[in-house]
Amino acid sequence: MYMQFFLPMQPPTTTHNAKQLHAYMKGGQPHAVLHDSPELKQTRAKLHAHLAPHAPEKPIPAGRPVRLLVKWCFPAEGRKSGSWLTAKPDTDNLEKALKDEMTRLHFWADDAQVCSEIVEKFWSDPCGVFVRVEEL
Repeated sequence: MYMQFFLPMQPPTTTHNAKQLHAYMKGGQPHAVLHDSPELKQTRAKLHAHLAPHAPEKPIPAGRPVRLLVKWCFPAEGRKSGSWLTAKPDTDNLEKALKDEMTRLHFWADDAQVCSEIVEKFWSDPCGVFVRVEEL
């Protein structure tokens, strides 16, 4: 079983690393909590909105292995379309927000099921995100 789709969008450049540290005192002891920044909240909402129409009726059941192939296609803007993007954002940081939203939308029971991952990023016209989810 597999599904694939293209999300025509400007890929986000804000990644899961965009956290804000909130320090406070509790019982005379310092504490710190990380919260999503407003930019990360916007990125999550954008990914959620684009992914939602492609969400399956039922998730891939827990325990079943999943391969995820993602091609991040950033606007070429004068660069050769199809050439590799070797600058930030890092692919692993891009994937975290995407997989979190796919988990929220029940593409699978848990993103720990993703045991094979192929992630690429390009300069591209059109820009967007190509996603293929395959149960192994």
